[in-house]
Amino acid sequence: RVYEATGLFDVYGSWWFTLAYVLLLVSLASCLVPRTRGLIRTLRQRPQPARDLEGLRHFAAVTVPGPPTDALERARRVFRRRWYRVSRANGEDQSLAAEKGLAREVGSLLFHAAFFLLLIGVVYGKGFGFTGQVTVVEGSVFTEAHANYDVPPSEGRFFSEDTHRGFQLRVRSFDVRYRRSGLPRDFVSRVDVLDGGRTERTAEIRVNEPLQHEGVKVYQSGYGWAPIIEVRQDGRLLAGGPTVFITDGSQDQRKAWRGVVKLPSIRPQVGLEFRLLPDPQAFVLGAPMLEARAPFLGFTAFRGDLRLTAAQNVFTLDKRGLQRWEEGGIGIGQRVELPGGLEIFFAELRQYTQFRVARDPGAGIVLIAAILVLAGLIPALYSSRRKLWVRVVAEGDGTLLQLGGVALQRKSAFEE
Repeated sequence: RVYEATGLFDVYGSWWFTLAYVLLLVSLASCLVPRTRGLIRTLRQRPQPARDLEGLRHFAAVTVPGPPTDALERARRVFRRRWYRVSRANGEDQSLAAEKGLAREVGSLLFHAAFFLLLIGVVYGKGFGFTGQVTVVEGSVFTEAHANYDVPPSEGRFFSEDTHRGFQLRVRSFDVRYRRSGLPRDFVSRVDVLDGGRTERTAEIRVNEPLQHEGVKVYQSGYGWAPIIEVRQDGRLLAGGPTVFITDGSQDQRKAWRGVVKLPSIRPQVGLEFRLLPDPQAFVLGAPMLEARAPFLGFTAFRGDLRLTAAQNVFTLDKRGLQRWEEGGIGIGQRVELPGGLEIFFAELRQYTQFRVARDPGAGIVLIAAILVLAGLIPALYSSRRKLWVRVVAEGDGTLLQLGGVALQRKSAFEE
């Protein structure tokens, strides 16, 4: 109850996380607005002259040949070549004011504005998006709807059932290529994209090459074997169709695949635990089972209460209260009979593919914000604010040139 009240079961949807997020947005906005106004005022103003150059921390004076006007013009050209903003004082005071480094402030503001945009894009994408996992057997059709995912998809706070697109994917075939070690090198699902039962296009879905349709991306995430098993009692079909088999998650193709068929409609209830060897000969030799060559199903039958009223993993059998009953094996295309009129038929071996289906409408906003973040960092990190003033005074046949300045960053380099 404490976790529920404090939102620890849904951190990103909790009131305190929302408050922290809103405060962050307010903080960024209150920083951006006055700084942007100040930058605009600075851009409109000309560099202001300084009255007391000798009082500046950085000051130098040197006598140069030529009249003061020529010396001042040469100084102006030097500043302009180095991308300084330059203004010349009016009246008798022959001086220049130059400044550089506003790109640093522009970059800093751009970075913070892009970060603000990034936060908006993330919330928009996650609030109106979803992510789900689905398993589809070769030859089967998946309809993109809430009820058709393996587990309820993770949907954003503002997502609704109407937001699902409802298109269909028909898996025509699945192919996988392996390395010598048995690890997959490439696997691809060839699918038809259907809309209203009509094929719009065909596509291939690979790792890092998702299918994109109506703003939804379909990623290739996994695969496995799905034998078609039929179980009958006195000719009556109790269970039939492809059964998804899994491994222990190690991707070791030397190990058997596991699957379960549960028969709650008979008394006593029966649970069948299967072990699939796609290539029994390779299994005996300790080699990876990379292809289906004379596939073999080993099974163990249990009787008792399947406890289906409690939440269970569909890929495992809860053996509490069950008694081991029969065990055996069956090859593809073969049947085996159990006591009580039960018959198991291993009809066919197919493959299944797993897709991660995701919709993130804020991805484009996040991409733009990320680019702007980098664009803002470059001038913010590699430029510095500098202000310089030059005053010229006639001195005999030459000119006394006085130079003073201040630097807000990289002061040691500026002094040199």
